[in-house]
Amino acid sequence: MADQEAAPTPPPADNPEEGGAPAEPTQEQTPPDATPADAPPAETQSEEKPTEQTTEQAEGETTAPTDTQAEKTEVTEEKKDEENPTAETEQKEGETVEAPVEGDAAQEEQKEGEAPVEGEATTQEAQQETTAEESAAEPTQAEEVPAPEQEPAPVQQEEAPAPTQQEEEAPVEQINAASQKDDPNSPRPEPQPTPSQPVQDTAPLRTTANLQATATVKFVLMPSGQVVTLACTLGQSLAQLKAHFAAELKMPINLIMLMFAGNNMEETKTLADLGVGPNGTIQLEMQSSDPVNTPIKSYRPRQEYHMPDVITVRVQTDDETSKDVVVEIERTTRKKPYLGGYRHKKTGIEFHHASAQTVRKQPAPSNMLKYCRDTQTVEQRHHLQQTKNDTSTQMTKIGVYVANLSDKLVKPGKYTTADDHLDMMLHQVIIIQKYYRRWLAKRYVQKLKMDKQQRMEWERQEEIRKRKEKEERIKKEFERRMNPKTKEDFDLLYHALEKWRQEELERINHTMDDAERKAALCMLLDQETQLISAIGRHKLEADVENKDKRIQQFLKKAASPKKWKGFDGKVTEMDTPYTIRAKELQDIYNSINMKYLTQDERLDVLLTLKHTVKEHDCKLTQEVIELIDREADLLMRGVKESNLDGLRKRISTLFLQYIKTPTFNPEAAKLLKVPQDPSSLRKNIYFCPSCNQYLPSTEFALSSNSRTVGKCRKCSKVDNDARTRQDISTYQYMLKVLRKAEEMYGDDSKIAFLLQEQDLRYLVEKIWNSQSILSAWEDLYDLVLVRWDKHQEWSPWNCILLTKDEASAHDKLVNLEEGYGSVFIHKVQQKHTLARNYFSRLPGMAEHIRIRANERSMPSGPTIAGQQLPVQQRA
Repeated sequence: MADQEAAPTPPPADNPEEGGAPAEPTQEQTPPDATPADAPPAETQSEEKPTEQTTEQAEGETTAPTDTQAEKTEVTEEKKDEENPTAETEQKEGETVEAPVEGDAAQEEQKEGEAPVEGEATTQEAQQETTAEESAAEPTQAEEVPAPEQEPAPVQQEEAPAPTQQEEEAPVEQINAASQKDDPNSPRPEPQPTPSQPVQDTAPLRTTANLQATATVKFVLMPSGQVVTLACTLGQSLAQLKAHFAAELKMPINLIMLMFAGNNMEETKTLADLGVGPNGTIQLEMQSSDPVNTPIKSYRPRQEYHMPDVITVRVQTDDETSKDVVVEIERTTRKKPYLGGYRHKKTGIEFHHASAQTVRKQPAPSNMLKYCRDTQTVEQRHHLQQTKNDTSTQMTKIGVYVANLSDKLVKPGKYTTADDHLDMMLHQVIIIQKYYRRWLAKRYVQKLKMDKQQRMEWERQEEIRKRKEKEERIKKEFERRMNPKTKEDFDLLYHALEKWRQEELERINHTMDDAERKAALCMLLDQETQLISAIGRHKLEADVENKDKRIQQFLKKAASPKKWKGFDGKVTEMDTPYTIRAKELQDIYNSINMKYLTQDERLDVLLTLKHTVKEHDCKLTQEVIELIDREADLLMRGVKESNLDGLRKRISTLFLQYIKTPTFNPEAAKLLKVPQDPSSLRKNIYFCPSCNQYLPSTEFALSSNSRTVGKCRKCSKVDNDARTRQDISTYQYMLKVLRKAEEMYGDDSKIAFLLQEQDLRYLVEKIWNSQSILSAWEDLYDLVLVRWDKHQEWSPWNCILLTKDEASAHDKLVNLEEGYGSVFIHKVQQKHTLARNYFSRLPGMAEHIRIRANERSMPSGPTIAGQQLPVQQRA
């Protein structure tokens, strides 16, 4: 018990046997020099001062837990009996007076709020404090504030009845004080003399029973006005209540303010300090010291989980099968006995020994014969022994001659002391360390050189790679301009033409005047017309080539087999009768379009085609057969092939129409733009006001800020080629890279797939000024839009325009505040605000923002087995 935190209580100041100095008497105390004859009768004395006797016992006369201390206590009591036999008789006669009074009367007096008279207390409290003295020698866990020092009564207390459960929680401080008092060798602090002060009417003594009593506390959460009711003990401080609500409301404890009667209370005060009695009620107001940024949230009590009486457990057996076992829950009807453990000095939490509380699992018996290792192993010991070695010398004497020609004169060297030997060893150690450190330094320098060379080589390779990529991009762009084939290629040509025209127009306006300017403008118009006509010729050539590619792509899709991926990852292909038929028609079409065939080969192709179309008798097949017979007749007459080009083209066109007919080629029904069912044309059909045609929805380009359908794709392209001549291929490339990067995150990002090329163009040009915000790099092919905060989905207000290298370094940042300065972060946030103000007005974007806001505002309560529990709402 000496290891606990409780400090030893000083001995009573007025006890001459304990060596303390006598304290000055108060109004109710008896001076030390008073004689027993001056004292009142035994019954009156025992009735008036039960509190003084129990206080004396709690301070210093507690029964010690050891036998030696118990013997010392008995000797002291015998001396007291011899010195004051009258007091013993009075005490025995006053035993009936100290019997406990019924608790109902004491509680009624406490509820009425009547404070006891000075020096008096209820008989029930006196009995509790007296029994607390007897239980102080037992190991306790609860701690109590030590009772105030009072004058001890010169009587001997008899053995009190068995302590109750509440009385077993004796204060640890009194136990330490008692053990220190009985031990003569323990250090004793000097008692501080207390000045004589008049004793005033005070509240009842705070015993363990009073502090452990409960009271109802109503917390009013401001400014919402929600009332939370808790049952708390009178010994709980306001700091503990703050800590409880800080954990429940998930807010810092320093922002919680508890107010009583309009005043802010200190954290060290307890509920008893506020004047609350047992089973009383008090109302406290809870406010936040920062109501603007961190207001008090609504309190939601936690849902309690009740263990069912029967549960089902699935157990894995040896044969790799499982079975369900019904387990009945046994609830204990008694408190588990304390069989040893530890108690936390500050919190008072008990930790029981698991080995003493749980029956140890017995191992399964083994049939294997086992032997003790100590008796089966040979023990070996090694001990050094020094054996005797006999030596002898021989010298010249009578009868013996020993030659001395080979003798040498040995001179003693310099004597080496222990300090010299240590100095020599230290010198050698320093030399070894010096060479070792030199080796480490050389190895470190070599590693640095190697790292530097690798870094320089990497930078050189990166520079070469970037230069090659740029050259390839320029070469590809030049090829696109020289041989345009796609719509993007022609948009690039028209954009370059418009850029050249604007530059020439600006030069003419700045350098020429009047007639010369008009002549230059006319010449510029002629040059523009010639360039447009050249672009038109390229477009015709590209259309022919693209038409052949589309036909081949159509035939390839129709003839391709059905494919699917199995469970093992292998791809399975299957040919159906429809795909086989499409494959045969594809081969025939490619054969009739082949050039440089001989006459016999051409006739064989025509014969195969004739047999194929003869299977169906209709106007189309009859026309094809008629053309085949005509070409065969002309070939037999020896007509030149150059004169048969038109006829062969007609045959090829009619046969292609034959292939696209679902009646003759069922697989083509899935690939036709015009559906076979006319009723399906009534759905998703829109009117183009530019070309005055009704077209399907796929022919209209819809942007995120469009509220009407507008022009079709073809009319928009014609308008762009004639007037604006914009090239959005760069932004298409940036949008493709952005969507690919968002797919790699895999967090269900959607905003990047709602944006179109025009939206991305506005974001790059108007918000980010078409340059990197870090290095001001303006080449759009090297710029990418990445997430500003990678833990949130990409959006126009959560992105940043950087180069590829800068984006790679930005993605590796863990904390943005550490990687960037406050000025740079503020600049980025301003651009995010501009983007949010523009894109939040778009119909699709506004709907997505509203859905995200609703998802974040949904209440999230506790769940059991994946099912959400109902959250208690405020009344």
